Amino acid sequence: MAKNIAVIGDSESIKGFCAIGIDIYPCESIEDCPHLLRNIADSDNYAIIFLTEELFDSVEKERSRYEEKLTPAIIPVPGVKGNTGTGLKRLSSFVEQAVGSDIIFND
Repeated sequence: MAKNIAVIGDSESIKGFCAIGIDIYPCESIEDCPHLLRNIADSDNYAIIFLTEELFDSVEKERSRYEEKLTPAIIPVPGVKGNTGTGLKRLSSFVEQAVGSDIIFND
C-alpha cells in the first residue's frame, strides 16, 4: 500500500503544498497541533509528515513517540513567518551522528 505525504501548519504556509499533491492540514493553534499530529501519524496513511518549524518546535513530546519508527518521518519546513533554524540544526545533528563530525556546517 502506497503511503502519502502530509503537511501541518498555518494556512498561509501550507496552501501551496496541495498543488503538488500533498495533503494539507491547517493548524492555526499551537495547542491543537499535538492532537492533530497524533491523529495523522496514527492513521498509518502517511510516510512523511512535514510540520512548519513553528509548530515542530512545540510538539517535541508528540514527535518523540515516532522517532524510533520507520514511518512516519516528521520533518520541519520553514513557514511564512521565517526560518527558525530548526531544520538545519536537525540536519547537522543527523550528519554528525552518521559520520562522527559535522561535515556540513563545520563550526
